[in-house]
Amino acid sequence: MVYRSSKLQWQDKILMFGGPIIGYLLGLDIGSSAVKASVIDADSGLHVASSKWPDIGEFDIDSPRDGWAEQDPMMWWDAVLSSAGLLRRKYGIDLNEVKAVGISYQMHGLVIVDKNHKPIRPSIIWCDSRAVETGESIADSIGRDRCLSDLLNLPGNFTASKLAWVGINEPDNFRLIHKAMLPGDFIAMMLTGEIRTTRSGLSEAILWDFKQNDIAYNLLDQCDLSAGLLPDLVDTFGQQGLVTSQAASELGLHAGIPVSYRAGDQPNNALSLNVLEPGEIAATAGTSGVVYGVTDKAIHDPESRVNTFLHVNNSLETPRNGVLLCVNGTGILNRWLRDNASIDRQISYNEMNQLASEVPVGSDGLAILPYGNGAERTLNNRNIGASVHNLDFNAHSNAHMFRAGQEGIVFALDYGVDIMRDMGMKVDKVRAGYANMFLSPVFQEAFANTIGVSVELYNTDGAQGAARGAGIGAGIFKTWRDAFNGLEKITEIDPDDALISSYINARDRWREVLDSLFIIK
Repeated sequence: MVYRSSKLQWQDKILMFGGPIIGYLLGLDIGSSAVKASVIDADSGLHVASSKWPDIGEFDIDSPRDGWAEQDPMMWWDAVLSSAGLLRRKYGIDLNEVKAVGISYQMHGLVIVDKNHKPIRPSIIWCDSRAVETGESIADSIGRDRCLSDLLNLPGNFTASKLAWVGINEPDNFRLIHKAMLPGDFIAMMLTGEIRTTRSGLSEAILWDFKQNDIAYNLLDQCDLSAGLLPDLVDTFGQQGLVTSQAASELGLHAGIPVSYRAGDQPNNALSLNVLEPGEIAATAGTSGVVYGVTDKAIHDPESRVNTFLHVNNSLETPRNGVLLCVNGTGILNRWLRDNASIDRQISYNEMNQLASEVPVGSDGLAILPYGNGAERTLNNRNIGASVHNLDFNAHSNAHMFRAGQEGIVFALDYGVDIMRDMGMKVDKVRAGYANMFLSPVFQEAFANTIGVSVELYNTDGAQGAARGAGIGAGIFKTWRDAFNGLEKITEIDPDDALISSYINARDRWREVLDSLFIIK
């Protein structure tokens, strides 16, 4: 799949901004479903073209045991090469004109490589649940109160716990480790030959001590992990390595250009929406669903059901932290409903949305809990699976399932937003990319009226955000404002007084189902 603004549209807009093309910025978004590559104009910030690989379908996620989720890191690199190739072949984008590269990536994964920079085993990705018990043991060893005061999180099922799990359960693999890294660090390594990471990245791995403003050495000691396993630190924005001649040859880039930005997908999604200051909120609803708010406070949830990380623009002088709520089973639930409703042909998402819109708010009592994609942090790292409730064979149809699925996702996100509000976060207006679940009018309406927020939708995505970050890090954009000149708002959805009570009643019935399972007390 390749999609882009029309050639006349973006070139005409660039002329309006006052000049010829001076070069491109390339953003790579390494997801668990696909890799996206986007090119924006380095002068105006306008989007030029994007590609996705696989162009049809999605990456496979291997699950050799119940609750495990793994991917081959080299599959991501091959997809980077393929998505870049699509930009060149389909639309004649001269990637030799790229001036800098930025990387966004799926958070919380673990990649381990040997001294030859070769992966030792498949990556243990974000939705893998194997390290929950390991994380609990680490928290008990350090002390939960100290974890929350120093790390602002419990180790949970995050990268540090996954690395400790490898040490306990795969000692032969562990002995081979030269460096342990995040998925974005791996792609940067493939581009530059350098093994580096960021402070923001270490915070998402639960390897950052907010009190000491340093690596979480206490956690490493408790896990019998050496700090030497961690990559060298570089800034989120700035030169993180130069593209090697080999990588340049494979991608069609100019050797020696900088990789000048990298960030996890959710902090990067916030950057792509210009969500950088306290009180600003970003959301996304792809494979997982996320609400991400920026604060200047070192706050945490006492149960670590939502998590606090260093935001991309954090500094000692101006602290900026991101509070992240994640529901694993969002777009993946919608895809499952689509695939399993299709018999003679595969139904499209547009058809699903149309059918869902014909069903009243509340889906005539049908309720779906969307927790079918691993352990859920908002449920204290429980893996309860997805479930359908109050199904009436005589009343409910596929259309009801489609609507109940979208409503269930929104209600699960709303449950987490209540946790954020209890922490003191203000959630009044949300920005999101006009993509994935936010393409659905039913989802838009349910989100705005259940959570009680205005929703601004923008023509952007994670790969475009990574490209803008590259321009900031390379100094091509002279100010932060310049980086967002090309950001276009598509629409805004406000809560509707005539619908709010119906959605709140439906949400309350949904929560009664959740409570009845004795999951939340």
